[in-house]
Amino acid sequence: MSEERGSSAQTEEDEDLFVSAMESPEAARLSAEDLSPSSNGPRDDDPDDLFAEATEEVSLDSPERQPILSDGPSPAITPVSISPRVDVFDRSPDLDEEEEENRDTFDIQISVSDPEKVGDGMNAFMIYKVTTKTSLSIFSRDEVCVKRRFSDFLGLHSKLASKYMHMGFIVPPAPEKSIVGMTKVKVGKEDLSSVEFVEKRRSALERYLLRTVKHPALLKDPDVLQFLESSELPRAVSTQALSGAGILRMVNKAADAVNKMTIKMNESDAWFEEKQQQFENLDVQLRKLHVSVESLVCHRKELSVNTALFAKSAAMLGNSEDHTALSRALSQLAEVEEKIEQLHQEQANADFYLISELLGDYVRLITAVRGVFDQRMKAWGKWQDAQLMLQRKREAEAKLQYASKPEKLQQARDEIREEIEEWEGKVQQGERDFEQISRNIRREVGQFEKERVKDFRVVIMKYLESLVHSQQQLIKYWEAFLPEAKAIA
Repeated sequence: MSEERGSSAQTEEDEDLFVSAMESPEAARLSAEDLSPSSNGPRDDDPDDLFAEATEEVSLDSPERQPILSDGPSPAITPVSISPRVDVFDRSPDLDEEEEENRDTFDIQISVSDPEKVGDGMNAFMIYKVTTKTSLSIFSRDEVCVKRRFSDFLGLHSKLASKYMHMGFIVPPAPEKSIVGMTKVKVGKEDLSSVEFVEKRRSALERYLLRTVKHPALLKDPDVLQFLESSELPRAVSTQALSGAGILRMVNKAADAVNKMTIKMNESDAWFEEKQQQFENLDVQLRKLHVSVESLVCHRKELSVNTALFAKSAAMLGNSEDHTALSRALSQLAEVEEKIEQLHQEQANADFYLISELLGDYVRLITAVRGVFDQRMKAWGKWQDAQLMLQRKREAEAKLQYASKPEKLQQARDEIREEIEEWEGKVQQGERDFEQISRNIRREVGQFEKERVKDFRVVIMKYLESLVHSQQQLIKYWEAFLPEAKAIA
């Protein structure tokens, strides 16, 4: 059976699953962005939406924005712009190479922009403008703009996960909630941290949509099309963290964890055994690296702040110095330190928006990958349970041969025969489901690994370029200051 699964997976490796963080080095560029307000209002406001807000994740966008929560300058950020190319075809397990070569291609661009705060206090919430530009015929227009709340994004992911995860499809995870971060936006002052949080959350939502539409099956799903096109959506009422549905989800997760520990699957396919171990190790190492990079970002920001303090102190010392040449040199030193402070800030942004966000994104994606392996284990358990029940029915049929009441023997035998036929059908269906999910996982994991390597290669190159640029600027600044230092007599 493992040989059959292995052979059927050979022709299904070329399907695109996820949007890469940047499709080409030319398309990936660092740019400072601000946020801009939007005047359009939402459908309604919901005080419970405090628990349906996004996490601090950034994504990819190019339009320039103005501050939305304050009149002051917004932080310098460096998201990367992309224009994904998507391949459209039915994700059928029987897709052959000729069909893959002849599949249609089209361009699709999705942006999440103009985050707008609506309401005051704990009743406030954010809405976002989702713009879709595409040549795909399944869309009613080439360009469509809709307004969405964060709970709408969570509701979309919930629907897709319930439909596709049990089939072995890797459904991109939705951004996580951040109750603390959103509470600051709702009731806190309109400061720099609030602006940063809103931008990170907006970008997280955009990245989620880009990865979702990259999957051919998800792109053509009616719920995805409705999300991208419909002016009004049914409210997602089960996304709040502290709602009854939220507590039920926690209970279900705990039950799934217990079931996972109790199911002892005799893995006969070495590929699956190897891949599960690989993803477990990768998950651990990515989480460690993510924590280290976040620490680096914090230290880099602290260095930027301390450099600014040093520049201010040097300027004050230069103003109080009587020696003309020394005073001028100290003033020039303060100007150089101010420029260096800006370099440190830009590099901290590059640390976060390039490396940290990529690592955080893949930590969540690998969780989704491990989730489909768990679904395969559930399919196997369901198959085995059906076999066990069939065996019991057959044993019951055998016992009827020794029944002491012949007049009731035929009726009981007919009933047990019907049950045996029913469970034989369930066993066959369970085996087919297990084989199908195994083939799907092989294909999905193969494409996921290709995209992962591409993403890391492109991002690491961009990160190295930012480091080189920063060091070159440092050298330039210090070389320009050197004559002033030598002129001190």
